Amino acid sequence: MRYGGERRDVSSPLNVGDTYDVNIEDVGREGDGIARVEGFVVFVPNAKKGDSVKIRITKVSRRVGFAEVVTE
Repeated sequence: MRYGGERRDVSSPLNVGDTYDVNIEDVGREGDGIARVEGFVVFVPNAKKGDSVKIRITKVSRRVGFAEVVTE
């Protein structure tokens, strides 16, 4: 692990299938909503900035996660 402004590798706190209640903080270039779970960026299609939604993680990469909105 490195500090002092250098990049450090951090393992993802996410697992496929996990659900979270999140707030959509921003919108990405492709129009997907952006939320954070424990500081980890999660892209959420069909969500708008300001939405409070329940999500299910569908994919996790080294840097970001992807999720879908869960309807109850």
